[in-house]
Amino acid sequence: MIVAGGGSLLVRRLTLLLSVLAIVSPAILFFLWMLSLSLKYEIDNAAYPPVFFPDRIAWKNYASVFESNGFLSIFWNSVIVTGSATLIALLVGVPAGYAIARMKATKMAAVVLIARMTPGLSYLIPLFLLFQWLGLLGTLAPQIIAHLVLTVPIVIWIMIGYFETTPMDLEEAAAIDGASSWQVFRHVALPIAKPGITVALILAVIFSWNNFVFGIVLAGRQTRTLPVAVYNMISFEQLSWGPLAAAALIVTFPVLVLTVFAQRQIVAGLTAGAVKDG
Repeated sequence: MIVAGGGSLLVRRLTLLLSVLAIVSPAILFFLWMLSLSLKYEIDNAAYPPVFFPDRIAWKNYASVFESNGFLSIFWNSVIVTGSATLIALLVGVPAGYAIARMKATKMAAVVLIARMTPGLSYLIPLFLLFQWLGLLGTLAPQIIAHLVLTVPIVIWIMIGYFETTPMDLEEAAAIDGASSWQVFRHVALPIAKPGITVALILAVIFSWNNFVFGIVLAGRQTRTLPVAVYNMISFEQLSWGPLAAAALIVTFPVLVLTVFAQRQIVAGLTAGAVKDG
């Protein structure tokens, strides 16, 4: 019986491992192929049959990305837009999530969920007309405001789930001792919620950093973000796969590193509130 039970457990683990490999292997293959493209000269990228391991490494592809098209300035634009949108989302979303969780405002939580699930493209035309009327098109401000459509709902939703799982005992004790609602939130709830805030911050950064639609419509030539800059490297006259792949990897690298090092916190934040005490 023990042997049979051990064999069953082994089969389940092997099945899970094979399932995970089947799901992630295409993404890994595409990433490795993009890495190969970024390290090859154009003659190798155009070769048939394809060359995966080049004889010569074309480091110039990465150098050309930084030397052309004001890449560092565009990188700074992405940092400003993502940093501002994330900071504002935390300032708004953390207190909002706490209030919704403590007041058990299920209807408001449903509104937040709908806002989270609605594609950002649905807001694009009204935002474009609004910023055009205000004369803000082509600046960083419209992008920061538009990115709040992405970051605020995700922060609120994560914090609702996290605050619903935190114990009320300490908050009730602080209230009995005479602490105001703001003092309870600031000195009791916030320190307990630091892991949830960390997860919300990470996901807000990822969603904002990778956004392409708002940047391509609302940004000007001097206020483009990195996803838009990579897209603009595609032309019908000449398409250099090496520099294009190198630029895509450079854009992906910060988010990739952040995701790898914070994967456990991300999973914990996404599943917060799924299991509650009775």
